[in-house]
Amino acid sequence: MGRATARRFAEAGDHVALLARGDEGLQGALEEVEAAGSRGMAIAVDVADFDAVERAANQVEETLGPIDVWVNNAMVTVFGPVTRLTAAEYRRVTEVTYLGAVHGTLAALRRMLPRDRGTIVQVDSAMAYRGIPLQSPYCAAKFAMRGFTDSLRTELIHDRSPIHVTMVHLPALNTPQFLWSRNRMGRRPQPVPPIFQPEVAAEAIEWASRQRRREVWVGRPTVLTIWGQRLLPGLLDLYLGRTGYESQLTEAPADAERGDNLMEPVPGDFGAHGPFDDRARDTSPQLWLTKRRGILAAVAGGLAAMFLLGGDDD
Repeated sequence: MGRATARRFAEAGDHVALLARGDEGLQGALEEVEAAGSRGMAIAVDVADFDAVERAANQVEETLGPIDVWVNNAMVTVFGPVTRLTAAEYRRVTEVTYLGAVHGTLAALRRMLPRDRGTIVQVDSAMAYRGIPLQSPYCAAKFAMRGFTDSLRTELIHDRSPIHVTMVHLPALNTPQFLWSRNRMGRRPQPVPPIFQPEVAAEAIEWASRQRRREVWVGRPTVLTIWGQRLLPGLLDLYLGRTGYESQLTEAPADAERGDNLMEPVPGDFGAHGPFDDRARDTSPQLWLTKRRGILAAVAGGLAAMFLLGGDDD
């Protein structure tokens, strides 16, 4: 997702700084940014280390200039039920997926607040509203990110700061995480269908960075999940208890020799897409409508007014 998003910003003409752990993936992403005609830089950093993030932010501003948009997107996860996971695995997922976003936000605020401008984009998920089986560390981290962001947003309002913080909640995506995430199950994991290509997420993230929306929900499954949790959480408990395992697992046996990226990056450049291209959707009608909701509301209001004005005088 980060790879696709970097391309999207580059194609829009922005300078792009890339922060990640794996050197080969970073170099591949940098080449794509430069191929799009943009200026970029790549810094190897683990976002779980705040001091390293702070140093990287200094490098970015020294090389590319003031940071206008900061996107928090780093994540790791472990697939498996709670009883098969260790405390160390929970700690690591929290350090990267939740605290990594906190560290990025702090680094961004230190630079944006004195200038009174800037946007922070928190890349989140429908699972920030609804926990699912086999992904409790990830869901908990995303819940935490939403709580942190809500608190920060209220503080910025109190301080009358123009800094904008937005959250982009995403559906299941065809990314390489299913090739490198730690897996405690006997079968290979998959995104919960329907699956979307990472370019759909990139479109939403880049668009959200230029708006003043509090949140952006992407894909019909995200909308249904969030509203389902608000209206019928108990029913979702039952549904996910019965279907949540099978929907996240393929029939293929897990590769016992495969490494994972929980503690260290997996060598190689995996690009943006995972192994589900034949099942992934390139577009989201719901996102198209979300981006045009103001126009649609105006049209709907105009039609309602015409209907009222054209009513029967009798």
